[in-house]
Parts: sequence; C-alpha cells; structure tokens
Amino acid sequence: MPPETSGQMVACWARIRGRLRDEVGEVEYRTWLRQMTLAGIDGEEAVILLPTRFLRDWVNSHYGDRLRALWQGEDASIRRVEIRVAQAASAEPVLADGEAAPARAEPAGLAESLAPSRPAELRAPEPRSDWVVPLEARFTFDTFVVGKPNEFAHACARRVAERPASPGFNPLFLYGGVGLGKTHLMHAIAWAIREGETARTVAYMSAEKFMYRFIAALRSQSTMEFKETLRAVDVLMIDDLQFLIGKDNTQEEFFHTFNALVDQGKQIVVSSDKPPSDLAGIEDRLRTRLGCGMVADLHATTYELRLSILQAKAAAAQVLVPAKVMELLATKITTNVRELEGALNRLVAHANLFGRPITIDSAHEVLHDVLRAHEKRVSIEEIQRKVAEHYNLRLTDMVSARRARNVARPRQVAMYLAKHLTQRSLPEIGRRFGNRDHTTVMHAVSRVSELIAQDAGFAEDVALLRKMLET
Repeated sequence: MPPETSGQMVACWARIRGRLRDEVGEVEYRTWLRQMTLAGIDGEEAVILLPTRFLRDWVNSHYGDRLRALWQGEDASIRRVEIRVAQAASAEPVLADGEAAPARAEPAGLAESLAPSRPAELRAPEPRSDWVVPLEARFTFDTFVVGKPNEFAHACARRVAERPASPGFNPLFLYGGVGLGKTHLMHAIAWAIREGETARTVAYMSAEKFMYRFIAALRSQSTMEFKETLRAVDVLMIDDLQFLIGKDNTQEEFFHTFNALVDQGKQIVVSSDKPPSDLAGIEDRLRTRLGCGMVADLHATTYELRLSILQAKAAAAQVLVPAKVMELLATKITTNVRELEGALNRLVAHANLFGRPITIDSAHEVLHDVLRAHEKRVSIEEIQRKVAEHYNLRLTDMVSARRARNVARPRQVAMYLAKHLTQRSLPEIGRRFGNRDHTTVMHAVSRVSELIAQDAGFAEDVALLRKMLET
C-alpha cells in the first residue's frame, strides 16, 4: 500500500502522538509507543507500523482502542486502526514530522540478550589510541530509562553531548551508587558526540586505566607522548575517579591534564561514587576544580523507575513477561539496576532453555537465591518498636503483663507480624513478649487474622505496619 504523505495526514498523526504522550507519560511512551510510524491511510483504515511482533501485540492489546478513538477524533471517516510489523521490503512509513524513514525488518525469534544490538554502521569507530576503552554498544541515550532519580543527570548528559564545553557544564561530574547508570550515561555521551555532525575525538577510560598508562609512560620515559595524546582529544571521560584516592602522582598528572583541556575549551566528563566534596584523599585543588562545573547525582531507583526499566528491557528482548513477575522483581531487587537486569536475564535464559513460560512460580524457583538475599531481615525488637510507636504506647507495654484492650490488641498485632516477618519459632516469639506461652502467640495470630477479615480499617492498619517494616 503506497503511503499517503499529505500534510494534513502528517499533522493528524503528530497530534495523536502528542496526546498519547501526555496521557501515558514520558517513560511509558518512550518504552512502548515511540517507535510507532504511520504507513498511511487506506480508505477507512489507518495503518501503523512497529518494528517487532512483540511491540505490535503489546501496543494492539494495550493501546489499540485508544488509538482508534484518537484517530476518529481527528478524522471521523477512520473506522479501524491496523497495527502491523514493518517488513524490510515495505513502503517507507511516515514520521510525525512528515519525513520518510526506512522501515525495519522484523527480528527472527527471541533475542538472545536483553541488550539490543546496535546497527553495524553505528558501532564504535576504531579507538584513537591503543589505550582508549571501546564503547559498549548497548549504552546509549535511547536505551537509558529516565525517571525522577536520574532525570537531572540525564538532562545534563544530554546537554553536554549536544553542546560540549558549554559554560557551566565543564566539567560534568556524575556521581551515585553502584549500578545506578553512571557508566551508561558516560558511554551515551561518547556515542552521541562521536556520531554528531562535527567530528570530535573522544577518549573514554577508567581512572584505573589512566593510572596504569601513566605509570607505563613513566617507565618507558614517554611521558611527553602520554601528555600530548591526551591533550589532543576534544573530550576526555574518566570513569570511577575514586580509584585515584591516595595516588598522589597520578592525581598530579590528571590535574594538569584537566587544566590544559579546560583552558583549550575541551570537555571533561568524570564519574565517581561520591560528590567531589566527599572524596577524601583527593587533593583540595583537584576537588575544587571538579566541583566548579556541573555536579549531578543519580539517586537510588524508585519502584516506578525499576518497573519501567524492566518493561524496557523485556520489550527490547521481545519477551513477554507477566506484569506480576515484573512487580515482584521491582519490589524485591532494590539495590541497583545491574542486579535487576541480571535477574531478568536469568528468567529469560531459563525460559528459552527449557521452553517454559515465565510465571511467578518460575521466578521464585529460578531466582530463589537473589530474592532471599534481598529479603529484609526484620527483628522482633524492630516490630515491637514500630507497633508501639504506631499505637502511641511505651515499648515496655509490649512485654508487660497489662491486659487492657488498648495494650493487648497492639501486642497481638506485634506477635502476628513477628510470626509472618521473622523466622522465629512460636515459643521464642512468646519469650520475647514477656515470657508468654507459645499458645498465647497462636491465639494472637488467629485473632488478628480474624479481625483482618472482618474489619477493613483494622486490616489497613496492619498492612501499613507491615509495609513500613518490609521497606
């Protein structure tokens, strides 16, 4: 079907995409809908293309009705919306801005990795020197999932990639805990600069490699060559700067390299696990220079961001992962994104090897060690303290002999939570509550369970306490 390319059709499609973006939010739009292209209008039918069968099925089931309603709002003659997989030989789809883009071939089968492969023409060019680290093909801005904890760092990285050495953004200092995306953003900046219209030389390396190359230059008496090579690049990127703590000679060389590049209007990008002010063991003059540009942190991930990352990875791998499984992983694995991706990788590999669907049961079976490692260890003392605070009681009331209802009921709740949130036996729980018999604990657990089923307000109270203890 030859695509219709009238300005009116393109304008309608642009408005529909804009409304969808506003309705579902930026993260969900980027994950599921951004790759939609319009092939054209065929009578009463609008034809939309997506690059994979997985995305086609997902968009059709989750957004098909809404797309049809939006099209009818723009053009009452449109009765149907057909979502197809873009074939390599198909006509060129029309983008929202009216320009034509080549259609993509449908992938054959399930992806072997969660990392989307990068087209050959976009792979990293040969390094400018023999000691510059090659870039990771999957670490681009397109594959970086943005959320509240990292949106500022992402925006800063974008700015530097678009306009290196901009005032106020040189150097760019990215910091955050392990597995939160610092290295991903570093590689993404390098990719964007290398692929930009203006040819720029980019040197990306870890602080450890910087040190080893400097030591090698000292031993071979080629320090001038080392200095000239680094000072000739347009962008210098150093990952994990904290490695230089306590290494005074390497810090000295990095300081002079830093000054020389900034004086020439060259861009510096640095990452670390701490902000410049907290890097004890780094010379004051270097800390000051590192903090004089833009310092951006990547916070610990939120539940929403972890869920979006899992959705994006599953979509990239063309794997159908039930929502409940994603929610389980996003809830339990909270430390860093690498562990989250690793857990999803294991599930996908297990499903592929044994030909079984991914389910909640299979997730618990395959990831039992990971999930167990991330279970929060709640103590009876912590439960008693939290329950006492919640009901405005003294901590001693939890173990006292008082039987007044305003004390006995919270104590029963604490026993119930101790039974469900700890591995302690009933006799041991009883001992922790003023040497009570295990039958008293059994009665408390039974009574609280009955009240939860009968009283919605009470059930909400207990659920809130449990959530506070588990997070």
